Amino acid sequence: MDLVRLLCALLGILALGVNAGGSGSCRFPAIYNFGDSNSDTGAISAAIAEVPPPNGESFFGHSSGRFCDGRLIIDFIAEKLQLPYLSPYLDSVGTNFRHGANFATGGSSIRPGGYSPFHLGIQLSQFIRFKSQSIALYKQQSPDSQFLTLIHTQRLPRPEDFSKALYTIDIGQNDLAYGFQHGTIEQVRASIPDILSQLDQAINRLYKEGARFFWVHNTGPHGCLPYNVIYDKSKPGNLDKSGCVKPTNEVAQEFNRQLKNSVSHLRKQLPLAVFTYVDVYSAKYTVISKAKNEGFVDPFDFCCGSYKGYHIDCGKKAIVNGTVYGNPCHNPSKHISWDGIHYSQAANILLANQIINGSQSDPPVSITEACHG
Repeated sequence: MDLVRLLCALLGILALGVNAGGSGSCRFPAIYNFGDSNSDTGAISAAIAEVPPPNGESFFGHSSGRFCDGRLIIDFIAEKLQLPYLSPYLDSVGTNFRHGANFATGGSSIRPGGYSPFHLGIQLSQFIRFKSQSIALYKQQSPDSQFLTLIHTQRLPRPEDFSKALYTIDIGQNDLAYGFQHGTIEQVRASIPDILSQLDQAINRLYKEGARFFWVHNTGPHGCLPYNVIYDKSKPGNLDKSGCVKPTNEVAQEFNRQLKNSVSHLRKQLPLAVFTYVDVYSAKYTVISKAKNEGFVDPFDFCCGSYKGYHIDCGKKAIVNGTVYGNPCHNPSKHISWDGIHYSQAANILLANQIINGSQSDPPVSITEACHG
């Protein structure tokens, strides 16, 4: 019986090796993610306030710290790379950083002064301290200390893995959103070079820390978020054929054009690095514009919370003149938008399939091949 179990275990290991991406697969040992609520896996819950149910309930069965009914794109990236879901850096309970860490925090922006104190500069500082402390603790490993050995091997990244890891960046949406809320379209457009300059500086700092493999998402179609469609004051003349707000989408497209140019410049500036630029905008716009073909309801009909008649955030309820606002829908899988701002797990599955396979990437490589220049 023991021999049978051993053979089964060996066959399982071999199968994992095949599924990891075949010959030429990069086999990233870890992921380090920087971003906002689109990829926050629990930082806001740990640092400020719990992301309440029904968030998380479609997959995890409970609130998981994600602004979604289930998994995010970063979760599907981890699954594809056969790595555990990322623990948020700010969480102190039950975390495991052996295969990476998540510095993304809901509301974060590239520049300081937005919705969150955890802008990209802070996330980068957290990473640098995390790296230095991890390496220092790893070097303290002693054969006489079984406890430290257990921590080092199971909870902390190996020092050599930092240069082999995949660094994912999905941030910038809140820089634009905050600008739209507090300024004009023209002012937001004019701010893009400075926003991207600060992103460049952050990537350069990561490079100096040994990061070599970068997976950079552009920003999505802001004008297609139900929240923006509902509150936009320029309607109806500024809606496109899909029902999205054209002026804000045009600014997002300009942001992405300049971001792509910036990534091209970084390729020349940092010759030892490998950059993959991912057109998340096109992936999201395609899913929204083809919602009915994919079996979804109206893409602007979101599942949790309310912005119509009365503003109530997902996870809260209010009764106004006998009407209950905030009850979640019965079938989140039929909705593209989960809460008017964030995407549902069902939408994230479709988006992740496009993003992971390289069909929206420059160069057009899958995420398992993103170490090849």
